[in-house]
Amino acid sequence: MTTARRPARSTTTGVPSWLHRLVPVLVLVGLMWVSELLDLLTPLQLDAYGIRPREADGLVGIVLSPFLHLGLPHLVANTSGLLVLGGLVATTTRHLWVVTAGVVLLGGAAVWLLGAPRTVVIGASGVVYGYAAFLVVYGFVSRRVAPALVGVLVAVLYGGLLWGVLPLQPGISWQGHLFGGAAGVMMAVVLGRRDRRPASARR
Repeated sequence: MTTARRPARSTTTGVPSWLHRLVPVLVLVGLMWVSELLDLLTPLQLDAYGIRPREADGLVGIVLSPFLHLGLPHLVANTSGLLVLGGLVATTTRHLWVVTAGVVLLGGAAVWLLGAPRTVVIGASGVVYGYAAFLVVYGFVSRRVAPALVGVLVAVLYGGLLWGVLPLQPGISWQGHLFGGAAGVMMAVVLGRRDRRPASARR
């Protein structure tokens, strides 16, 4: 028997497979921009649907908060990190959706449980921290050279994010950064260990 390599390009559209993997990242960022424009241009006041720690009404914010931002500057600040780091997760692993869901749900739940009372937490910076932490750890846990090199590059270029997990700036949810990063590490360990095992052991 012989095995054939998966073609580098899509057999139906001729678009490179790595470009296909970037589409979900662009969709996620696009949804964030649409929701922010709706919040700015309509009376919907979507920011009220962020995470409200330990309030039952704030549970919906665990899922919705990454799509909500405090104005365009806040969204612009997160967009570049989401595109670069999300793109790296999408192109170096096949775990974009799982990592995103894990970071949003685990990190958001931790913010709801342990965040500052009487606050509303919004923004995708927790996802940015989750992606960065995942990339730094995943390659070493999975023992794969290319992802490990990507992790080193991310650590060098985005090492300054570490300051964001400290309570240094008023109005900034350092808990969101911290718990997002912790969720990213958890996903890297779980998925990295799974990917390290031989394919036969994963059946």
